[in-house]
Amino acid sequence: MREKATVLGQELLGTTFQNPILLAAGTCGFGEEVSEVMELDRLGGIVTKSVTLEPRAGNPAPRVGEFRAGMVNSVGLANPGAESVRRDRLPWLRDRVRKARVLVSVAGHTPDEFLEVVSILDDADGFLGFEINLSCPNDTRRGGLPFALDPGEAARVMQGVRARTERPLLAKLAPNTPDFGPVVEAVQDAGADGITLVNTLPGLVLDPETGEPIIGAGAGGMSGPALRAVGVHAVWRASHHARVPLVGVGGVARGTDAIQYLLAGASLVQVGSASFWDPRSAGRVVKWLEEYVGRHAVENVSKLVGTARLPGSRGTPQEADD
Repeated sequence: MREKATVLGQELLGTTFQNPILLAAGTCGFGEEVSEVMELDRLGGIVTKSVTLEPRAGNPAPRVGEFRAGMVNSVGLANPGAESVRRDRLPWLRDRVRKARVLVSVAGHTPDEFLEVVSILDDADGFLGFEINLSCPNDTRRGGLPFALDPGEAARVMQGVRARTERPLLAKLAPNTPDFGPVVEAVQDAGADGITLVNTLPGLVLDPETGEPIIGAGAGGMSGPALRAVGVHAVWRASHHARVPLVGVGGVARGTDAIQYLLAGASLVQVGSASFWDPRSAGRVVKWLEEYVGRHAVENVSKLVGTARLPGSRGTPQEADD
C-alpha cells in the first residue's frame, strides 16, 4: 500500500512537493511568524510575504476588515526590503524548513524593481524559486493598471526576470482579467514555469453608520469565501491555455475547497485568508486530502487535476459560455 505522502506528492517545478497545499503570500510572513502555531514542514510549501526593493512601512491602519462573506485588506506590501530579507529572513528558512518548498513573492512598481529584487536574492539559500506578484490591487505599476491586466507589460516583467534567474518562476495573475487567454500565453511564452490564480479582487466595504471605509486605505483587496468561485473559474479558464502547472488560490478554508481547484485544473493550492482566523487551516486541509484520497482509492492526487465535468462544455470555456 502506498504511503499517504506519496499519494499526495507531485513532481513539479523541478522538485517534489510532498502534498499540494501551500500557504499563500502575505499570510505567513516569512515563515518564522507562524512557526509557533503550525508545523511548516507538514505542508507542500509556503510563499513568503511579497518582497520589494526598498523597505515599506505599509498603509495606514486598520489594514484588514471583515465582512460577512470574507475580508478586505490593504496592507501595502509592508516588508523589510530585499537586502534585509536576504540577510535576515532567508537564513531562517534555510535552517528551519526542510520538507516544505519555499517560494519568495516579489513585487515592484516598475519592471526594473522586479529585476533588482530577483538579482539581490537569486544566489541566496533557503528557497526554491519566485512567485512574481503581477497583480496586487493595492500596488499598481506607476502610471497604470496592475501588470497582470496588460499582457505586454506582464511579459516584459517575466522576460526580464527570466534573464536574471534559472530558478522556477510563477506568475501571479489577477481575478478581474477580462480574458485569461492573452495574459496566460504572454507570461508562459516569456518564461513562467507556472501560473498562480488568483490574487485578491478589488473591493470596498463601507460602515453604514459613518459612511467611511472599514480599512484605513479605503478600498482594498477582497479575499475569503466570496473569492473562491471566482478563483476556481479563473483556473478552469486558464487551464485551456496553459502549458505549465497552475496554482489555485482564493477562498480555500476546507479540503472540499482545495478539491474544487484541483478538479478545475490546479496542481497546487494555496491557503490564504483562512490562516488569519485559524492558523492551522492549511494543516487541516492536508489531513482532509489524506482521508479523501484514501476513501476514493486515488492513486495519486495528480489524477484529480483538470477532471471537472461541466455539462455541455465539450472541453472548452468558450463552448460552455455559449
